[in-house]
Amino acid sequence: MKLLGLIGYPLSHSFSKKYFTQKFENEGLTHDWEYELFPIESIEQLPDLLRGHPNLVGLNVTIPYKEDVMYWLDELDETAEVIGAVNCIQIIDGKLKGYNTDYYGFQKSLLDLLHNPSPKENLDIKALILGTGGSAKAVGYALKKLEIPYLSVSRHISEHGLTYQDLDEAVMASHQLIVNCTPLGMSPNTDGCPPIPYEYIDYQHFMYDLIYNPEETTFMKKGKERGAKVKSGLDMLYFQAEKGWEIWNR
Repeated sequence: MKLLGLIGYPLSHSFSKKYFTQKFENEGLTHDWEYELFPIESIEQLPDLLRGHPNLVGLNVTIPYKEDVMYWLDELDETAEVIGAVNCIQIIDGKLKGYNTDYYGFQKSLLDLLHNPSPKENLDIKALILGTGGSAKAVGYALKKLEIPYLSVSRHISEHGLTYQDLDEAVMASHQLIVNCTPLGMSPNTDGCPPIPYEYIDYQHFMYDLIYNPEETTFMKKGKERGAKVKSGLDMLYFQAEKGWEIWNR
């Protein structure tokens, strides 16, 4: 039995286990593959986890370990190294290689939101990335690939970004795409949302929330009320999951 799993903490709301368990059932793979959750409280528990499950062939990585896990890997895929975050690990003969499939899933999903079939077409928009964690790095990489200029937004002053207090009417008007890479609004705290000036949102804006639970976040609701086109991270998860499956079956 080949074992796959997800590491992170906490893991009360996992898409991956449900997705892959259903996939194995649908494709008649339940005798060969299994997917489990591993809510480790510290990334330093990873070696013990591997020793305890010698049949592990792959792992997904979620909050808060997408960056810290890189220290524990034997090799990094070139894209993951550039992004600086890993959400997918391939395990062969005890060796761990890290990949980033988040950027692929986001890019494919974003093009659907923008109604743009080709990543080669000039989209002529600018973006704001809310948050600076591992997922935000993957989103930034995807936007660079699409040649969409962006600014990062966080609570703290940084050399290459903005704070939420900097988001005035002019900034909001000139950045038509807003991507939430923070956990604000995630279940069970569904009333939360990033502190952006929603009064400056209008029909020209696209608002993408990486959160998938709930399917419509407060961030998305506030955007819809102002006429923006909105999308959750559910499609991104499907796309990145299938990319991971492809990696594990090489």
